[in-house]
Amino acid sequence: QLEDHYFGAIPTRVMAFMKDLEYECLKLGIPVKTRHNEVAPNQFELAPVYEEANLANDHNQLLMTIMDKIARRHQFRVLLHEKPFRGVNGSGKHNNWSIETNTGLNLFKPGDDPFENTVFLLFLAAVITAVDNYQDLLRISVASPSNDCRLGGNEAPPAIVSMYLGDELTGILDCVESGKKYFGAKRTHMQTGVHVLPDFKKDTTDRNRTSPFAFTGNKFEFRMPGSAQSISDTNTVLNTALAEGLSGFADRLEGKKEVNAAARRIVRDAYREHKRIIFNGNNYSEEWVKEAEKRGLCNLPTAADAIPLLVKEKNMALFSKTGIFSETELRSRC
Repeated sequence: QLEDHYFGAIPTRVMAFMKDLEYECLKLGIPVKTRHNEVAPNQFELAPVYEEANLANDHNQLLMTIMDKIARRHQFRVLLHEKPFRGVNGSGKHNNWSIETNTGLNLFKPGDDPFENTVFLLFLAAVITAVDNYQDLLRISVASPSNDCRLGGNEAPPAIVSMYLGDELTGILDCVESGKKYFGAKRTHMQTGVHVLPDFKKDTTDRNRTSPFAFTGNKFEFRMPGSAQSISDTNTVLNTALAEGLSGFADRLEGKKEVNAAARRIVRDAYREHKRIIFNGNNYSEEWVKEAEKRGLCNLPTAADAIPLLVKEKNMALFSKTGIFSETELRSRC
């Protein structure tokens, strides 16, 4: 009784509000696209079209203000609290993140043969390195008392940060590590049970909705941010941590004649060192909590557990590279 269907009809009053909201967003240059029901009562989803990170941050802040303003015009109230009611889904943001060159090449796009796509594997290895090294900072970037109540169930990821790559990419990296040839995952046809529909193959990067940080085809989807939070903290951590990892990779590639072979060695070494962060199973299970502890991953269930780690030496060093805060400022804020 308390669940709506994603593709069910949106109530008439709500649809009028959403159309009005989309119109105001487009007037302000905020590109919005998707709208549908979500699981909780009177919960709905709106998805902006991707854009540059700094612009997306600004637009997301502006969007929250506009939502409240337009809702009041329609005699509604927008509730951005992450977990206002026990027993039903809370509200959050899915931060879809990828890297493009100035010519529009998506560096997280595997292509037809990911095993031979060294550029993709190199950037994938850099992300694995960044997320493992700064899993505590990613948790801090989404820490708040209300979001703590949301994480860990009802389609929200748990507080333990891990990465989902899917069986195909994990298999490719296993082969890179062992030096074996990868022969590819067999793509199966989707069984629709409707003979008039054309056949199509099932995506080998099928989604794991319990994962905090999942690869979804040509991007990563970080599902931990709360609905009332700014996405700027998360994207600052992601971009700075990735830049640090790529800088280290660039130093190792400098002056190498066999660049492709050197890059494959970097991917192999990074995967060996940081593969503990990859988990493709059920993140809600008790077995995963025990396994994560065995792997040495952070389990920070509350903001009070997470925030003090901001002043760890490695985290202070990373933030100093951004130029946003000095070490003194960070310590005083903590």
